[in-house]
Amino acid sequence: MEYIIGLDLGTSATKTVLFDRELRIVASASREYPLSQPRNGWAEQNPEDWQDAALETIREVLGRSGVSGRDVKSIGLSGQMHGLVMLDGDNQVIRPAIIWCDQRTGAECEEITRRVGAERLIEITANPALTGFTASKILWVRNHEPENYARCRRILLPKDYVRLILTGEYATEVSDASGMQLLDVPGRCWSREVLDKLDIDPALLPRVYESPEITGAVLPEVAERTGLAAGTPVVGGAGDNAAAAVGTGVVTEGRAFTTIGTSGVVYAHTARPAIDPRGRVHTFCCAVPGCWHVMGVTQGAGLSLQWFRNQFCQDYLSEAERQGTDPYALMDQDAGAVPVGSRRLIYLPYLMGERTPHLDPHCRGTFFGLSAIHTKADLIRAVMEGVSYSLADCFDILREMGIPTGDMAACGGGGTSALWRQMLADLFGCPVKTVASREGPALGAAILAGVGAGLFPSVEEACARFVRTDKLCQPDPENHRVYRNYHSLYQRLYRDLKEDYQALAQL
Repeated sequence: MEYIIGLDLGTSATKTVLFDRELRIVASASREYPLSQPRNGWAEQNPEDWQDAALETIREVLGRSGVSGRDVKSIGLSGQMHGLVMLDGDNQVIRPAIIWCDQRTGAECEEITRRVGAERLIEITANPALTGFTASKILWVRNHEPENYARCRRILLPKDYVRLILTGEYATEVSDASGMQLLDVPGRCWSREVLDKLDIDPALLPRVYESPEITGAVLPEVAERTGLAAGTPVVGGAGDNAAAAVGTGVVTEGRAFTTIGTSGVVYAHTARPAIDPRGRVHTFCCAVPGCWHVMGVTQGAGLSLQWFRNQFCQDYLSEAERQGTDPYALMDQDAGAVPVGSRRLIYLPYLMGERTPHLDPHCRGTFFGLSAIHTKADLIRAVMEGVSYSLADCFDILREMGIPTGDMAACGGGGTSALWRQMLADLFGCPVKTVASREGPALGAAILAGVGAGLFPSVEEACARFVRTDKLCQPDPENHRVYRNYHSLYQRLYRDLKEDYQALAQL
């Protein structure tokens, strides 16, 4: 029997899934790890936590399943994007990784724009300078921690650090590299012009592969620790959203997905490198060789509901423990009894600043319209609707760019909520489906691994064969009308508060 492993390095946990050749789940395991916020707007993690989680979960899925490591034909990696891992000459981590949601680099974004030029930067990297991207993090370390920058010999993204541990190879692939702001996205290679203008040594960067290409092989010492066979191929894999696209079958023109994880994404596949000259959405290389994707991102999607649960929903947590159920299911049930619009309560989900469409690291979360009539259930629904309004901002821009988005899937933790899927369908005005597999990025990484190992002829053919639709939500025309009015007010609120967010940041 032949098997494939998909490993997904997320923000809160790493999940490893063992699939058979028909992409049926054989075993899965996950390990959580902390996120550190040393200051307001900062976000860091320790790469050693990712390493331990990856090796432990690989060992666990093999041990639990009884599958021999010799029967694992390939491994695919997926991971959170944009994080900065800096290594010294002995491959030791120099400082905690600055991860995707960190907002400290506003001045460095201005520096990048000044050095490269705003229009030229978008022409090459397909995106404006953003606080979440890796290039500004590199410049921040150089500007604020020169001693750490001087020690740095290699720069890797989170999943590519795990690749180094597994294989000893410095490698990345085009989808994840696109989010570093150092890649020529139309050309699918490092941009010498950007590197020169930012004075970044190309030797710091890994080799760039296409997502299904083999990048290295499992080291003997890793094989001994995990149960894998030495020499097992490891393919390029993909950034989390590009891998989720493969796992949901969004690999051909006209297909799109919305994911509600810690962050939220509206993602559409395209055969051409479509670029928004205003930089409101991101254009990256996708995991299908020779293709791209365009996506809008909201920073505080599932994070908003998680924050509200942790701070204000101890009663739900206690009741869920008593019932042996998920507290989110209880919250979902109560929010579903609240009318559309949450009794005139609007939430702006800017807990970590915002990307699409505002590109504003200073905006912050806001409840608007709060009154004595509102209950906790109203607030829960308002949080879910606020995230949905933000995702509708992304969806509307893709349509404005002429990118077809009629075939829409939902994934991520929030995508398991029928209530949240219905909100999306009502706001987007199109059907929203789920796929039968819940593995998303891990499944996508496994498909890429299978293509790299020669088990499947192409990414597109593998998705057509194995990815199946499960549930379907149809939009409600009346809800669509009501939500569009609320969405218009939601958009006006940001414009009205923009200067006040800046003033707040200066206090």
